[in-house]
Order: sequence, then C-alpha cells, then structure tokens
Amino acid sequence: MRAETKESKAASREPRAATRKVRGPQSRAVVRAVRKVKSLDGVVRAVRAAQRAGRRVVFTNGCFDLLHRGHTRYLEQARALGDLLVVAINSDASVRALKGPSRPVVPAEQRAEVLAALSAVDLVAIFDELDPARVIRAVRPDVLVKGGDWPISQIVGADFVQSRGGTVRSLPYVDGASTSDLIGRIVVRAVKRR
Repeated sequence: MRAETKESKAASREPRAATRKVRGPQSRAVVRAVRKVKSLDGVVRAVRAAQRAGRRVVFTNGCFDLLHRGHTRYLEQARALGDLLVVAINSDASVRALKGPSRPVVPAEQRAEVLAALSAVDLVAIFDELDPARVIRAVRPDVLVKGGDWPISQIVGADFVQSRGGTVRSLPYVDGASTSDLIGRIVVRAVKRR
C-alpha cells in the first residue's frame, strides 16, 4: 500500500530527479526528454495551448514496458496523424494489475523518460487507473489511437472522442513485436544457458 501511495505521488508531480543527476553535454538531451514528462494537469495545460493555436492533438496509451519496433512504428504513425502526440502510460501498480506480478520490467518513471526521448512523442503522463478513460476526458484529444490488436469498438474513450467531433484510429499491428513475446524469448534463452 505504501509503494502505491509513493507511486501515485510520483505520477502526479513533474519529474525533476533525472535533471539533477545528469551533468555535462549529455544533460541537455536528458533535460529535454524529462521536460516532456508531465503531470496530467501539465499535459492538459500544454494540450489546451496547442489546440488554441490550431494544432491537432493525438492521444494514445499503454504500458510500453520494454520498448520495441512495434512501439516505435506505432508511435511514428500516431504522430503523423496530428501535430502533437500525447502518450499516457500505466503506472507500475496498474501494469501489475493488468499483466501480473512480474510486470512491469521497467519502472514507470524510466518508461516515461524513454518514451519522451523519442522525437515522435511530445508529452508523456503516467496514470494509475486500469484504463485511460479519465485521462482521455481530461486531455480531450482530437485523435485517439490504439494498436491494431484493438478494434475501434473496444477502444476506451472512443465514444467520448467521437462525440466531440474527433476521430479514432486503430493502427496496424506489427507481427512478432510484442513485449510478452520479447520477455518469453529472454526467459527461454536464460533457461538454455543454465
């Protein structure tokens, strides 16, 4: 229970720890990535400013536990649908609830920073719920996107986005590129080496 409270607090504030630890020429890139990771309030403020300026906001969500080419292709395609891509990631507690006690492999703040370092991604937020409905209602994106393994009828928030005149897209799934498959291959190799 204590870990979840600490995690919830971490998800609700702007991350700053990484900017303090990095020194030298590499620090600018890390600072740039970390600044893309925001609280939900910070994301909403940035999105409203972008929408007032006439920019089209795309939203997606997921665990993004071990980043792979399926993720990067998907995020590039999502970003191409608008001017600003917001990625909401599940907190560690919600990943455990969805995927089991051995997940996530990578903690939420690290997953968020890795995603933020991608040029396709403009903003990242961490959320605690099992689904992103509350986040989608707060962000009010113009485009809602999920991977091709999600039919539009099952995408959380689709009705809300469409009711506001937005669009919902299910992007092509990249065969052979999933975190579960990647973890399975790592485990098999580890067992063979014993």
